[in-house]
Amino acid sequence: MESIITVGIDVAKDRLDVAVRPGGEAFTVERNAAGLAQLCGKLGPLAPRIIALEATGGFETVAVAALAAAGLPVVVVNPVQIRAFAKAIGQRAKTDPIDADVIAHFAEATGIQPRPLPDEATRLLADLVARRRQIIDMIGAERQREKRATPRAKKSIARLVKALEKELTSVNTDIDDAVRGSPAWRDKEDLLSSVPGVGPTIARTLIAELPELGTLDRKRIAALAGLAPFTRQSGKWRGKSFIGGGRTAVRTALFMGAMVAKKHNPILKAFFDRLVAAGKPKMVALIAVARKLLTILNAILRDSRPWQNA
Repeated sequence: MESIITVGIDVAKDRLDVAVRPGGEAFTVERNAAGLAQLCGKLGPLAPRIIALEATGGFETVAVAALAAAGLPVVVVNPVQIRAFAKAIGQRAKTDPIDADVIAHFAEATGIQPRPLPDEATRLLADLVARRRQIIDMIGAERQREKRATPRAKKSIARLVKALEKELTSVNTDIDDAVRGSPAWRDKEDLLSSVPGVGPTIARTLIAELPELGTLDRKRIAALAGLAPFTRQSGKWRGKSFIGGGRTAVRTALFMGAMVAKKHNPILKAFFDRLVAAGKPKMVALIAVARKLLTILNAILRDSRPWQNA
């Protein structure tokens, strides 16, 4: 009987650690254009049922794009689920690092299904990944020329490298958007979008800009989003409290969600109405709704459970 191949990939800043089950094969590739090409070349002939990567705050997106563009079955999994699985089978304590074999074991044991991209999306990713590789090669070539160039030529090279680096940032953003909007990433998006007031745009913004969501307590996640008040008070408000700092894109997305939620989310609507009835200014009440919405979303990703009205 032919074995069903499952692959787990642990993503780090500079490398990808790969584990294959069953069989126990393990290898590492660099997280660059050459390493991604090597990865796809090695995994393609294995015909794996699923390749699972843990969501790690952005380093995985290019790897997912390359695998999906190569037509390989890839899925991004919630780190909370993997850690719970590892703890349940006695392989890892809560704070221990998760390695590639644990990710592969999780995918094998749970039977998680791949979420193939439509042909058009696959072609888009293939084009973006290829373009990214071309730009990186051009930057590398210019860097080599710079070593033996005259001072005047170095200025020209510097201008070109700056333009290429700007274009690389743009392509990376396109890849990130394409991956996070793809079926391979829908687990987190589905959970966040289950909350009335949170649509795909807000969900993807939070996934991209607040990867810590679901891993921190409510006070620290509020601080990262810029929704933690400068002063801590209990009971009735005395004077003014202020919010600020944090990540502007996240705070903006949460305010958008709060505006919708105070009208259409039964729990948050009641919360907003209660604050206004108690004499709170509407803007203060809206900030409180945004903070409560963030707390709810944080718990939903932490527990991997969709929204429930009750």
